[in-house]
Formats: sequence, C-alpha cells, structure tokens
Amino acid sequence: MPLVNDSHDSRASSAPSPAGPPGIPPAELPAPPSSAPPAAPARVPSAAPEPGRRRPRLRWAAVVAALTVLALPAVAAAPATADESPAPADLFARADQPSPAPSTSGTSGTSGTSDVPDVPAIPNQAVPLDDFYTPPTPLPDGADGEIVRWREEPRQLTARNYLVMYHSTNATGQDIPVTGRVLVPNTPWRGEGPRPIVSVASGTRGVGDTCAPSRWLDYERPFIEPMLLAGWAVVVTDYEGLGTPGGHTYVVGQSEGRTVIDIVRAATNLPATGLEAGGKVAFSGYSQGGGGAMWAGELQPEYAPELDLVGVAAGGVPADLTEVAEGLDGKVGFGFLLFAAYGLDAAYPELDLESYLNERGRETYEREKDACVEATLPHAFQDIGMFTTTNPLRSPQWQARLDENRLGANPPDVPIRLFHGTLDEIVAPGQARTLRDEYCAAGAEVQWEWHLGEHVSTMVTGAPGVIAFLDRRFEDRPFLGHC
Repeated sequence: MPLVNDSHDSRASSAPSPAGPPGIPPAELPAPPSSAPPAAPARVPSAAPEPGRRRPRLRWAAVVAALTVLALPAVAAAPATADESPAPADLFARADQPSPAPSTSGTSGTSGTSDVPDVPAIPNQAVPLDDFYTPPTPLPDGADGEIVRWREEPRQLTARNYLVMYHSTNATGQDIPVTGRVLVPNTPWRGEGPRPIVSVASGTRGVGDTCAPSRWLDYERPFIEPMLLAGWAVVVTDYEGLGTPGGHTYVVGQSEGRTVIDIVRAATNLPATGLEAGGKVAFSGYSQGGGGAMWAGELQPEYAPELDLVGVAAGGVPADLTEVAEGLDGKVGFGFLLFAAYGLDAAYPELDLESYLNERGRETYEREKDACVEATLPHAFQDIGMFTTTNPLRSPQWQARLDENRLGANPPDVPIRLFHGTLDEIVAPGQARTLRDEYCAAGAEVQWEWHLGEHVSTMVTGAPGVIAFLDRRFEDRPFLGHC
C-alpha cells in the first residue's frame, strides 16, 4: 500500500524499500541475511546479522502478519457451545497458592527446545462464561500488577496460554480487578537479557463482558503471531470492566493506560510463566488500542518507573476525544461515539449520562450497554441530537474529563512509532498529526507514517512496520526519527 508523507516528514525516504513491504522506512527493516548482495550505504550504521540468526524469518513473519488478515474468518473464535464446560471454580489458582515450576527451555535464554505439553490448539473456541471473571468479594488487597487469580489453559497456536486476574488502578484512583491473557511462545528468545514483553492494547471489541479480548482468539491474533515467532512474550489486557463487573471505560486513557502497564507486572509476578522482571518492554496497539498504548507510554515514567520501556508503537490513535467525537457525529462511525459516551460515564459516574438522554437514548443505552462492536453498524450517520435532550459533550463537566484524557502533555522518553490512514473515517487524522507535532515540539523521538487507506486497511498495512520497529527496539539497534 503506497504511503504519503506530508512536508513535515521530508526527511523520510519516499523511495520504495528494496528489502521488504512498502511503507516501512529502510531504517526500520530487519537487516538482510549475510548471503544477500551488498546493499547501498545505510542512513544509519547497523551491524550485519550473524549467519543463522532469525532476521529473514522475522521479515517474512512481518509480511505474513498483514497477509493473514485474509484468513481472519478461520481464525476468529466462535462462541462457546453448549457442551463446552467451564473450568470449575476450585481449579482457579489463587495468588497465595504455589504455582508449578516453569519450563526453563524455550522460555528464556539462548537455546533449548520447549517442553510444553502437546496440548491441542483451540483456534475456534471462545473461553466459556464462568466464575473466573467474577472477582472475590471483598477484593483482597494487592499492589498494581499483583495476581488475584490465574489458570493455565490449552495452548494457543505457538504459545503457552495463561488467563490472569490482576490488580490495577482506574481513572479515579480506585483499586480494581482486571483480567487478561499472557502468551509465552515456544520460540526461545535468542537476544540478551530476559525475554522481552509486548503489551498489546486491543482495538474496539465493544462494551459488554462477552466481548472481552481474553474470551476470544480474535481478529488481532494474526498481528500478534509474528511477535510470538520472534520469541517475545505478549500480554493482552481486557481493560477495566470488560470481562469483570462494572461498565467498560471505553477510550478513557487514564484507565486504559494503567491496565496496559499492570498486565506486564502481572505476567512477571506469575512464576508459572517463566517471565522475569527487568526485561525489555514495549507497548503496541491500534485504534482504541493505539490510545491505550500511548497512554501507557505517557503514564509509565511516573506510574511504573521500574519497567525497562524501550518503545511504543501506536496507529489510528484517538488522541483528542473532543475532535474525534466531532468527526463521528452524523457520520458513518457514529456508533463508536455512543460507546465513548458509555465509557466516559462508566469511568466518571458524576457525568450522569442518563440525565442527558431522551427516551430513545435511554432505550438504546439499556439495549446496548453490553453490546459488542457489531452494534455500531446500525448507528451509521445518526447524530447526538437523536438520543439526547442536551448535548453532554458541551457541558463543563464532560469537557473537563475529556481534557484529562487528551494525549500529548507527557511525551514518552522512548522511541515512538505513530501511523495513521489518510482516509480514516473513524479516528480523525488531523488530531493524530497534532499529537505527532506536539511530541516532536517537546523533543520526543517520533517516527511518523501516513498510510493511503481507511481505518481497517491501515491496521493491516501498518502491521509489518510495527514488527520491524519492535525488533529494532529489542535488539538495541539505531532509531531514525522524523521530527
């Protein structure tokens, strides 16, 4: 997919890359194998990989990430059937119970083969609704990232698979339980130090508990698989109220960012995973997940300074919720604006969304407060006035909370990769470029890329560049910014 750079990005190369898919700056492509013919002088120095290293495989894995989206119907999970029995509650491993010793081969280090039991993969099965997602009452005390309960499940494709519930902090400073999934690949990590961890912030699933990412082998899995093949662990949070009780705080960055961070802590707090604290960490996400990843990056220096954060990759970022809302009102993506109103109301009860709703609005809210993403489709081209007596977005209380959840005030002090579709009809492109400009003005290291496409296609075309960016961060290779 051809890319477009505006004049601000004049230093970025406009020529197609000879070593990989279009749209990835040459500095971010994995180095060619040693048998390749001599390349043109690189813009930044980079040592050639040793023979036998995984560079060619990683490059092709990045390409496959984009291509396999064509197979999504075969990969997406189906709802649990009636004969699928949930795991009994007494099988939950509580935080105060000893966990089995992890495998030392294929978990970290430089060599070895995995001794993971040959459990059949389950590519077409959702996690059944069961008591795992209901937290104990009262919730036991625990620090952010401390495990409440966990269980190991049948492996998913190339990775061991753990379902976890952990402590986090919401937008108003309250201790909350959050669920998510930890994936530890069979592929050994061959780099230096502990196995790296990528915290992947999911894109829109909906606002109901049945939509939680951990309940599905979902549409983003093709983009996660290359990360696992590279030997990186992947953690995916369900966010606040998505799976666990309470409303989902959709697009509320002050909540989402902390849950994205705390699942990294949870993964290393669970001995069964074999993951060690102190390894390199990166945040990645697209759309709602792009906002979650960038919020994790902005919050990390103060909230989790112990993490060795090395990079943030985010696409389709809703950085300014007010501008995004204006771009959705009356347009094809209006259903996402309804979800955002539900999310803000869940995070900040004093906003009292119901007091602004007319009869149609109240009926819609009752019908869709537990809806998944497909519920946005019937709302195309509707507008706020159809559901409210007064527009809540214009009230001082709502504006104050929207301002609290605007990105840009605290740029991460690590390399950042941002990308956006020029024709994005869901998340306004202008406010994403503004975020780039604000980060650059503050001295952040930013790599920016326009993709010629709309919202969904940009998730696909942006995937190879994300893999290449993360690979360079975990290998301590040079970074080329566009500021």
